[in-house]
Amino acid sequence: MGKPLFYEILEKPATSCIIGLCSAIWFYIQKKNIGYGHVGLSYEKSLEGHHWRIITSAFSHVSILHLVFNMSALWSLGVVEQLKHMGLGVEYYLQYTLVLIVLSGLLVLGMYHVLIQRFKLDYFRRVTAVGYSCVVFGWMTILAVRQPSSKLELFGFLSLPISFAPFESLIFTAIIVPQASFLGHLSGIVVGYAIAWGVIHGVNNYWAISMLGWILLVFVFSLKKSGTYDFGFIKIEPVTDPSLPSVRVFASGSGRILQMSSVSGGGVDLV
Repeated sequence: MGKPLFYEILEKPATSCIIGLCSAIWFYIQKKNIGYGHVGLSYEKSLEGHHWRIITSAFSHVSILHLVFNMSALWSLGVVEQLKHMGLGVEYYLQYTLVLIVLSGLLVLGMYHVLIQRFKLDYFRRVTAVGYSCVVFGWMTILAVRQPSSKLELFGFLSLPISFAPFESLIFTAIIVPQASFLGHLSGIVVGYAIAWGVIHGVNNYWAISMLGWILLVFVFSLKKSGTYDFGFIKIEPVTDPSLPSVRVFASGSGRILQMSSVSGGGVDLV
């Protein structure tokens, strides 16, 4: 018999807060009918100065299935917070979560750049990425290297050996979520290996707080430069972007149906 949920939340405070934040943002996006085109990360928008989307895209989800899959995996990976004796723990978890969010987002944009400029695949100019999977896949990879005997629990009944979890999950998500982003997940895996193998190391509280300060500075500067918000009263207005696929949710007798329709060559990547 497992521990009561309350005690598990106390043992995974950072993970619990992130899950709560992502869930609250998903609820707000649904309630306000905000399109992923206004919070997601795309190459085209980044060239226009919307660098703040590296942060907003990571915490935004467009469907309940997308949210549940990411948060279920993240809850299992929260064991990292309990492994202080292995050099991990809550501080390590928060420090490198910040690194994963920023570097995986930049790596996605870098991959888009190569595909567009080198291989002339203009489709990737308008592909919009949303979701926390980059970070989830990064922590899967770190845990696979640091504690290969662990198990990854999904939805409370599916258990995967952590050693192969990043690649098993990549296949699994591609099957159940056709819009899943291969490049987004791959970027999380690459950054995860860089952290686990010590290529990226030395992040402590000082560097993490400094990084957070610079992120907030760039976030506010890019918001102002892109002219997205009225700083007199900051708010998001739901506006339909005709260059991106539309997302509609219909109520039915069995629940909600998510329907996506593409208006142009762009698309949405769930990460």
